[in-house]
Amino acid sequence: MKYSEEYRDPALVERLYARIGDVASDVDSPVTIMEICGTHTHAIGRFGIKSRLPDTVRLISGPGCPVCVTAVEDIDRSLSMARLPGVVLTTFGDMVRVPGTDGDTLERARAQGADVRVVASVMDALNIAKGDPEREIVFLGIGFETTAPTVAATLRRCREKGVENFSVFSVHKVIPPAIQFLLDDPELAVNGFLCPGHVSTILGVDAYELMPQRGRAAVITGFEPTDILEGIAMILEQITAGKMDVEIQYGRAVNREGNPVARRMMEEVFRPSSARWRGLGDLPGSGLALADEYAHFDVFSRFDVPEVESREEAGCLCGAVLTGKKAPSACPLFRTRCTPTNPIGPCMVSHEGTCSAYYRYY
Repeated sequence: MKYSEEYRDPALVERLYARIGDVASDVDSPVTIMEICGTHTHAIGRFGIKSRLPDTVRLISGPGCPVCVTAVEDIDRSLSMARLPGVVLTTFGDMVRVPGTDGDTLERARAQGADVRVVASVMDALNIAKGDPEREIVFLGIGFETTAPTVAATLRRCREKGVENFSVFSVHKVIPPAIQFLLDDPELAVNGFLCPGHVSTILGVDAYELMPQRGRAAVITGFEPTDILEGIAMILEQITAGKMDVEIQYGRAVNREGNPVARRMMEEVFRPSSARWRGLGDLPGSGLALADEYAHFDVFSRFDVPEVESREEAGCLCGAVLTGKKAPSACPLFRTRCTPTNPIGPCMVSHEGTCSAYYRYY
């Protein structure tokens, strides 16, 4: 049996749905579970998981897509950098289609003559810098704790090798302050969280301890159908037992300590900073700025980036979708002006975005 087939076995899936049904029948009131990972959102839609759950179990999506939570101000800054003379701006594929103010995108800037290149990794961007020493190569770095260590390792190598034409615009974010925001939001009545598998390989369980302390169940969950179903069952079992905890369902990839080596590398290269999240606003300590020893790799130490008066697209409810307060179908732009081929908001751009998942699967 192939690896994916093992976790998509129909008999096991049926047993897990039965387990969920049995434990849900013992729950006194409806249960709302939030996934805070875009890959979970995509998998839940792709495998039709919501359609088979009891009516008393509701799944909603949170701010788990790093492309989606990137603030419009940061998109506008990246556009300004891309149009600077002698600059090559590199980033991941989804970012070139995320709209800034007035719908401007890096894709459009490239069509107008800016040198914007899609890379698969930060190392690809560094290789461009090594191959073109006469130009300034900027890497627009996004992502959570999963991708930040790779940027940290690359900047350490740049310092060791004396690479001078490479810099980073860090819009990386860390998950714990977002969790704090969600738990503090009085409008968000969530009973349990499906915690992200990829991020947790770095963080371990400590980042989620606040959840059971605040009376919410938490399960670190993988991405196959049986992973997600078992994670839901484990959350319901915590709730019925009245014993909230941080459990690991995704034990084949996550341990309780996470990856201390990767975290130490992040702490060497980055320092905590305030960051703006789309839908969540400014969250202290949620961003990763470059530490003093690496400050010469910061784009703002090299370039005079003009300020732009940024604004969200009128009518776009991406912020409310990211905080679980609105479903994509509540947005007046969804499936009308906003589609995967013409995304108005970032939640429709990335395949991990909630609006993109809803467009494809609901």
